[in-house]
Amino acid sequence: MTEPAPAEAALKGVCPRCGGGKMFSGWIAFADTCAKCGFDFTRFNVGDGPVVFLTLGVGTIVTVLALITELKFEPGLLIHALLWIPLTTVLVFATLRFAKGLLLALEYRNDAREGRVQK
Repeated sequence: MTEPAPAEAALKGVCPRCGGGKMFSGWIAFADTCAKCGFDFTRFNVGDGPVVFLTLGVGTIVTVLALITELKFEPGLLIHALLWIPLTTVLVFATLRFAKGLLLALEYRNDAREGRVQK
């Protein structure tokens, strides 16, 4: 049983340990455990990290596109709203599952844990 690469596990939505079971129970909701190897996904805390990175990344791309569009075509504010709000929403939701899966797989690969103070 070979571990898939983090990007492969995220893209396929499979367990980062066995590569066979599913990582997700819904579109973006993680399963509690892997049905194949029993790996516990609840020990990982992905949190809002993927959303933050996607919002910043997609926001940068959309902002650059909006500026280029404004400088080249000078459309009205309504056209900008009709173009960029749906595009931003679609891009974030389209990439969110991959980003969450990648972050979980990287936490597993790097054995990430919550910080602890040693006594």
